[in-house]
Amino acid sequence: MWVRKVTRDRRKGVDSPFPTQVVSNEEFIPRRQTSRQQQVEHLIGEMSEARARKLGMDRRDFMRSSMGLATCFLAANTVYGQAFAVEEAETWEAAPGGKKHPKGEYFIVDAQAHFTNGVALDFRNNPIIQGMGFKLKNDADAYSFHNFVKEMFFDSETEMVILSGVPGRERDKDERGNKLEGRARGGGILPSWLMSQAAREINGLSGSVRALNQGNLAPNHYWDRAGKRPDRQATIEQMEREIKQYGISSWKWYCHTDPGRTGGGFQLDDDNAQWFYEESKKRGVKLFSVHKGFSYQSRTLGHLANPKDVEKAALRNPDINFVIYHSALEHGPNEPEFKDPRKVDPTTGDMSWHNLLIEIRKRNPQMRNVYPELGSFFNVLVITDPVLAMHGVGKNVKYYGSDHVVWGTDCLWWGSPQWCIEAFKRFQISDDLCERFGYQKLSREDKARILGVNVARLYGIDVKANRKALPADALSRLKTAYTGLGGQRENAAYGWVRADDEPLPSDNLPSSR
Repeated sequence: MWVRKVTRDRRKGVDSPFPTQVVSNEEFIPRRQTSRQQQVEHLIGEMSEARARKLGMDRRDFMRSSMGLATCFLAANTVYGQAFAVEEAETWEAAPGGKKHPKGEYFIVDAQAHFTNGVALDFRNNPIIQGMGFKLKNDADAYSFHNFVKEMFFDSETEMVILSGVPGRERDKDERGNKLEGRARGGGILPSWLMSQAAREINGLSGSVRALNQGNLAPNHYWDRAGKRPDRQATIEQMEREIKQYGISSWKWYCHTDPGRTGGGFQLDDDNAQWFYEESKKRGVKLFSVHKGFSYQSRTLGHLANPKDVEKAALRNPDINFVIYHSALEHGPNEPEFKDPRKVDPTTGDMSWHNLLIEIRKRNPQMRNVYPELGSFFNVLVITDPVLAMHGVGKNVKYYGSDHVVWGTDCLWWGSPQWCIEAFKRFQISDDLCERFGYQKLSREDKARILGVNVARLYGIDVKANRKALPADALSRLKTAYTGLGGQRENAAYGWVRADDEPLPSDNLPSSR
């Protein structure tokens, strides 16, 4: 049985802004908490309780402060070794951390952000939010979307989001042939029409562009069964709807899913995908965001989440940019396969399918249109074993360049992304790994590119203009009021964990030391 991590934490009395185990985004099976994760969780509880008591603070308030987050990083360093730049003083007073890692020092754009369509999240109605124009009802749809706005914008430093879809096919007409609009079109958990609607609502509320939206249409959504190929007329109609009516900025593809019930998925380098590229280019959309890795969603088509098809597609279409989500990591660290040395080599940091993405770049140093993305890659690795996170980020930067690595978090599965942002700001690759594997230390400029500049370039966002305009928009004013009225993040992760997550008797992950 699976439960939301926030439910598990509240049952066990755990309150931490830093997730103490990997959650599933439904793309892999949750596993039990490892012994090292249990140690981190215990230390966070013990250290935060002592500090809150001495400072005369409620522990809940302490854990929502910068001191609480610094305490989490200090606990992680105690268990895993020096992975985060944090000093003891930051766990006792806010000033040191604020000076070294000030909020707003980076322009942050999240390239992989989700909310759910009609799925309630375990979030209490906040009277502060209600009093600021967020008229939350108790229905699941309003609940989840407004929680998304709160946790992405009010509770984190994220300044812009790319609303990223999940596989789903919209229904164009009803049984009588009448054209459908809005919710009647269906399309699953986060369809294209809903992302478009949400982006317009966010941008309308803020008075500036804070959200861009992707489109879910793919070559196997509308199918000519007789011809065994895409129904080209239906596909073109939906393509034009998503581009012209929904205002999409990128396509979001899952090659290993089959919403059109074609009997198979597709590959980036097959003929149907190539036809789609050509039609999309004619209409001005040349950005494709592709889920690779985490193939658990489909037991029969999971092999199509392998990134081997990226190479031919990228070389054949140099005028198209491909963002490879999850950096193509095949298995989550809480899957049994992750302890298999054939899948993860703790000595070299080679991880299955991610290593294929790296090999593609080694073979093609001239290739400049492929971008590894960090959602449910950096954050899952840094919770499981920060040394593997050093290898993963180090390889991405070494072979693709810091100007081609894209920031994304896969939130709301992880709750507010602020912990991911803080972790990356403080994260550094060790001297030892840099010397042995040729990685480079991450400079402030590298982090600035990864956290926002690269995404901005791909989506045509003017960073200077937005940095000037956003602080004065309505969303920034609402955030200031929210903070001033005592608004706080929930420290809740909404992804899935096992209900029976008694800790493993021993750490079954490969040791990186």
